[in-house]
Amino acid sequence: MKWDNLEKSNNIEDLRSQRPLRNLGRMRGGLKYALPIAQFLMGSKIGRIILLIAVVAYFLGFNPLALLDNPTSSKQIVAPSKKNDKEAAFVAAVLGQTEKVWHQIFAKYGLKYKEPKLVLFRQSTKSGCGYAVAQTGPFYCPVDQKVYLDLSFFDELKNQFHSPGDFAEAYVIAHEIGHHVQNQLGTLNKSHALKSHSSKTKANKIQVRVELQADCYAGIWAHYLDNVLEDGDISEALNAANAIGDDTLQKQTRGYVIPDSFTHGTSAQRMSWFKRGYKSGKLKDCQTGI
Repeated sequence: MKWDNLEKSNNIEDLRSQRPLRNLGRMRGGLKYALPIAQFLMGSKIGRIILLIAVVAYFLGFNPLALLDNPTSSKQIVAPSKKNDKEAAFVAAVLGQTEKVWHQIFAKYGLKYKEPKLVLFRQSTKSGCGYAVAQTGPFYCPVDQKVYLDLSFFDELKNQFHSPGDFAEAYVIAHEIGHHVQNQLGTLNKSHALKSHSSKTKANKIQVRVELQADCYAGIWAHYLDNVLEDGDISEALNAANAIGDDTLQKQTRGYVIPDSFTHGTSAQRMSWFKRGYKSGKLKDCQTGI
């Protein structure tokens, strides 16, 4: 992918230099100390004032129980490496291209595309949809309309999923932006309403349709890249789509598949819908039945 000279998006929130949230299990575990401490503080006027300050601090985003942890470890902040800085520039370039393409497509339908934010974080952070942790991989939060990404996922994509290449990474970003497009077009709200009145199995099937449409939208984005694409880029995206299909992942982790538990679609489905969007470039060809 020829990205070095592309215009880079300004909609990047870089939180990588911020201290990661503490292990959530430890945070929950610390609650066992909260009740006796609160009871003790309620016993005096000064204690009640301290307790009030602690409550206010909590709602401002500070966890008072963090003071119970090792104070030296809380001060450790790891600066982004040069490798990650280059990857961050790449992410900004990809995001910039998604903005360019989707502005054009929305305009064709008389709509205005609202650009999302993309949050780069390290290990963990807060999102409008709850805590974001690196282990869950990249995701889109419709509440705050932001994509969350820990750059370490790109290493997993290459080493664990055997999907190297910059366009494999670009596909992942474009897929998440596809969810933002769905959010603006009302698809996510519709799918959430359908799932709320469905069994777990049926809700999973609805979610599969949501994810496959996001794959198709990623293909639409690739369709409009013109001189940006290089030989092998589309193959990299398809390789990544194949590697993260539900059936492939379940075979690797369990040795067998449970179709009713699929939430993203099979490898064949994910590749097929990406190719459909790439060949067509039209929203109407990405109707997955939602």
